[in-house]
Order: sequence, then C-alpha cells, then structure tokens
Amino acid sequence: MKRVLALLVLVSTAAFTIAAGETTTMKYDLGAENAKWKFVTGQWVRRPSGGRQVLAQTVETQPWAVAVLEDKKFGDVDVSVRFRPVSGREDASGGIIFRAKDGQNYLLVRANALENNFRLYTIVNGKRSTIASARVNEPKLGVWHTIRVVATGPKIEASLNGAPLLNHEDKTFTEGWIGLWTKADSVTEFADLEITGTLAK
Repeated sequence: MKRVLALLVLVSTAAFTIAAGETTTMKYDLGAENAKWKFVTGQWVRRPSGGRQVLAQTVETQPWAVAVLEDKKFGDVDVSVRFRPVSGREDASGGIIFRAKDGQNYLLVRANALENNFRLYTIVNGKRSTIASARVNEPKLGVWHTIRVVATGPKIEASLNGAPLLNHEDKTFTEGWIGLWTKADSVTEFADLEITGTLAK
C-alpha cells in the first residue's frame, strides 16, 4: 500500500512540474532512441564511445548540422551538454541550441577545437550573427568538454568546462526548443543533456 501511495505522489508531482509556467528538470540519455529528436541537417547516429552509447554527428554538412529536441519548449532555461570533438579540418565544433522556433531560427552557444573563441550567435532565417565572443584555449580534440547556458529573460550566461565566459543580453528569441549543433566537417559526439527550465505556455 505504501508503494502504491508513493507512486501516486510521484505521478502527481511529475504532472504538476510539466505544466506550462512551472519549472522542471529533464535529463536525456543521448545514446537512447528518442522519437522527439528532429534531425534537421547532418547525419546523426547513436554509436558506442568509451563503453557507452552517445549521439554523434558524422558527416560533413554545410553550413552546419542541426538537431532539435521537439519535446518541451522553455523560456528561462539552464541547459548543459557534454561534447567530444573527434575530428575536422575546417571545423571541429559542438554547440547548444536554445530558444529554437525551428531549425532555422534559434540562439546558439558553441565551442570549436580549432579556434580560440567561445561564441554566442543568433540564427535568424538561417543567417548566423555573432553577438558575443570570448577568447579561450581551444578545447582539445578527442576529449570530453561541457557547455552550459543559463538564459533568464534577456540575460544569457554561458560557460565552457565550468569557466564562466559569456554574459550578454539579447531579446531575439524568448522561448523555444533545445538542440545540438556542429559545423562543416566536424565529427562530434554528445552525451548527458540536462535541462532545467520554465516551460513555455
């Protein structure tokens, strides 16, 4: 009887936290099948890496590869993902898409193993514009790194491997989906997507 009551409480709590305007936390195993991913461009595959399954973008895609998680839309959001740049001569990048309307309109924070910068972009109708940038030591190829973005109203903060690097305000998009991003010939693996945020109404 106690187990049944506990289950009812758990179900009730879950139903409450996913209501629009409430805050919820979502954790995604990117190596598991999930029909809510929309792979807009690129070739995204699940494959083993270091003894676990990950999600990888594996083919050259111009100008960039986009995957959007059409599960929950968030306004204010705290999102992080681990990424491992495996290879790339033109580009070796990984990024978090947030507040996405679709695969052509979103905000993006990305790191690149071939460049010493960490950047925040707007993508509007497929056109990319840099709105904030910080100098960094290039994240090493073949090593796992973590990107985190915290967006509260117009304020956007972003960190790479725990170091806060970007603090900017932008009102282009106020809510939307979360997603993943690479550019050009990047082969990049992703794991451990975690989202805490306020669900859009």
